[in-house]
Amino acid sequence: MATLLHLVFGGELVDPRRSEFKNVDEIDIVGMFPDYASAHKAWKAKAQATVDNAHTRYFIAHLHRLRDEENEASGEGEAGQT
Repeated sequence: MATLLHLVFGGELVDPRRSEFKNVDEIDIVGMFPDYASAHKAWKAKAQATVDNAHTRYFIAHLHRLRDEENEASGEGEAGQT
């Protein structure tokens, strides 16, 4: 079974109604995780730690989905990669 990588990151937003970071140089990269459950656990800990700041938000990026999109766009499947 393939590893489904997830990235947890966050930081201060310009406006809490949008997902635009105030300063991309200050984005907090929490880490990469091999499954959604462990990524969610890390996300939840960071989200709860910053709950008093409405402008700070954390996200989970499904990196495995980006890889799948690249395969579909290139026309190559798993068999074509080494």
